[in-house]
Amino acid sequence: MTRTGHEAEQETGYKKDLHLYLQDARDAFLWKLEGLSEYDIRRPMTSTGTNLLGLVKHVTGAEGFYFGDVFGRPADAPELWIAGDAEPNADLWATADETRDGIVTRYRRVWAHSDATIDALDLDATGLLPGGEGKELTLHRVLVHMVAETQRHAGHADVVRELVDGATGQREKGRNMAPGDSAWWAGHRDRVERAAREAG
Repeated sequence: MTRTGHEAEQETGYKKDLHLYLQDARDAFLWKLEGLSEYDIRRPMTSTGTNLLGLVKHVTGAEGFYFGDVFGRPADAPELWIAGDAEPNADLWATADETRDGIVTRYRRVWAHSDATIDALDLDATGLLPGGEGKELTLHRVLVHMVAETQRHAGHADVVRELVDGATGQREKGRNMAPGDSAWWAGHRDRVERAAREAG
């Protein structure tokens, strides 16, 4: 299919926007690990075991699967348990012998591989979802999916980090949080609790 100059420019703009939001979520993930001990980045903070390093490992696997396997460009990424033969939730936590540096380095390597796929293909390029269904996916669809997937889990990381040590904010600069010290936030939380009790 031949594109007009406007169509090509528009596609470049769409791709750039999607890539920007994907990178924003990637950066947020790594920032959420900063300043924490090995225990704190691994400790399960919910009843289902959600933890910061496991979230990074999971999105690494998701990028490897969608930007790699789908387009016939395999990446060295953790296998998603839901998409392969790994044990349930294997991609959502780090074993004691998996290092922070190893997982973070692998994430950066996989996202570089993903970026190469994004750069190489047009948004309407199609890949094949591995498995029995053989469903075709466009790069556009995969980018939208991975922005949603990565931002969703970055939100989980926001909450987990706050539970670990109280640190909040979407990014290091431009915290997007209401101003207030710990006393202000304690008062705010009490006000929210009172409203919940009154409504309940």
